[in-house]
Amino acid sequence: MAIATIDKPHWQEYFDRMSKLLPGKSVELEVDALEIGSHIEAEWVPLLGFVYDPASDILAIMVDGLDHMIRHPQALYVDMLGSELRSMEVIDADQFRHIVKLRAPLLLPAPFS
Repeated sequence: MAIATIDKPHWQEYFDRMSKLLPGKSVELEVDALEIGSHIEAEWVPLLGFVYDPASDILAIMVDGLDHMIRHPQALYVDMLGSELRSMEVIDADQFRHIVKLRAPLLLPAPFS
């Protein structure tokens, strides 16, 4: 595993590329902060995509049933295994940590008929 920092001027391009590569992955979305503790916002649901809008400085993480908006993100750290994104952490202006873990969906056998 290799953890890297993505510089903010590259976020829009990075998230556009990741949105094309990652649909179908399952994600767990967690928010951590001293004020609120640790909260799971979404637990292993399908990822729909990421959008970063530099004009409004908002990162949207879209998963099945939830659009998680991060206003004024300050830092982006990604954990890569080769070319595969395993997780990422976004720190917002209030120092809240938004952690996204990714994995391939569990493939179940077809039901017996």
